[in-house]
Amino acid sequence: MATKSKTFILEGQAAWEQTGEGVRRQIMGYSEQLMLVKVEFQQGSVGAMHEHPHAQASYVASGKFEVQIGEAKQTLACGDGFFVEPNVPHGVRCLEAGVLVDTFTPVRRDFLKA
Repeated sequence: MATKSKTFILEGQAAWEQTGEGVRRQIMGYSEQLMLVKVEFQQGSVGAMHEHPHAQASYVASGKFEVQIGEAKQTLACGDGFFVEPNVPHGVRCLEAGVLVDTFTPVRRDFLKA
């Protein structure tokens, strides 16, 4: 059986999951090949350095973030984005409360509830 979300995901009806202090995520759609996730950060919260076998492209929908990918660091604001190759360590620190829109390929099965 294929893994996929509903066709339409309404923000007010999609569950938020707390993922850390001051950080929560909302899955906005997925299939076997692609996943879209909103991640909301409070000022000062951290998305700890981590890595995974998925490619990731992220868009800064609001706020300001210090993003580290490998050894490189960059401050990004609303309208900016970043790309992470599979298995490359990366993380963020929220400088001003905001939202990242993350895409992953393939789907992050670890984000899905059983």
